[in-house]
Amino acid sequence: MNLIDTIKGSDLENFYPSGWNLQRIDDCCSTPPESVFDRQPHWNDKFELVKCDDVATFNVKMGHAIASEIKNTRDARRELALILSAGPMGMYKWATYFLKEWNVSCTHVHGFNMDEWADAYGNSFNPSLKGSFQNCMEEQFYDNLGNLTIPKSQRNFATKENLPLYPKKIDEIIAKDGKLVTIYGIGRCFHIAFWEPHFAAGYSSVEKWKKEPYRVAAKLHPLTIEQNSLITFKSRFTMAPAYANTIGPGIFLKSESVIGGVDGVVGRGMNWQGTAFLVTLRYGPDMWVPSSWMPTVPGKLFFVNELAGPLLPENN
Repeated sequence: MNLIDTIKGSDLENFYPSGWNLQRIDDCCSTPPESVFDRQPHWNDKFELVKCDDVATFNVKMGHAIASEIKNTRDARRELALILSAGPMGMYKWATYFLKEWNVSCTHVHGFNMDEWADAYGNSFNPSLKGSFQNCMEEQFYDNLGNLTIPKSQRNFATKENLPLYPKKIDEIIAKDGKLVTIYGIGRCFHIAFWEPHFAAGYSSVEKWKKEPYRVAAKLHPLTIEQNSLITFKSRFTMAPAYANTIGPGIFLKSESVIGGVDGVVGRGMNWQGTAFLVTLRYGPDMWVPSSWMPTVPGKLFFVNELAGPLLPENN
């Protein structure tokens, strides 16, 4: 027996987003680890998977990819609109390391934090507090770059006042032959940024869903709160707000390229991101599974090898 057999009449019957096909999700997780590189029909020809043996290697490789993007656009004399994720975070230490080693100035870069905690009115989490995404980005990326850093006037955070300005700012950069690159992680319920799966219920078509650039005071799914209680708040779920401001597919899907990463291994055989990783690769584009669209965009997805499975219980 399993969840699919027993969910009827349980407290979980209406917990998961109504558009999820649970059998399809389980099928995505049933594939052997060695098949993870098998290209799927919906993958972009320039979408690439990069295996990392452990989290330390993951941080170095993903950091190198970010730094290379910044260097390459500077060498090409192009402005760079960089959508920044506050999860994962370990790669920023290495991005700054490489940029300093290469002496690459970031004056051509425009940083856009993809999301921020908020209340029901879109008021943002205090940026001076640990746990805010603005604080994370300033402390672990911007400040570490020293005199090479992104100018303060080109740093954007997802406040209710500034987030609605993102589309115009990004379009102006692209119009000048600038490049849009999204750095992303994948949520427990397959979100990109805080663009949650249940938002799909409010759209009459996929095309309308794909055009949505952002949402202020977005209602978060309980799985998102639980995920962040573990990875941000050290299990203290009462610290996580129930809302967030976030970019949407109208921004992240128009990226010229993307740099993604999944590093959610915990230890002792546990991980929280294996299902999210495999479903992202194999489910096929569906607005109820936001991350399923990322393989349709050119770019790289870095993953810690353990997340490829097998996703089966162990005798502990």
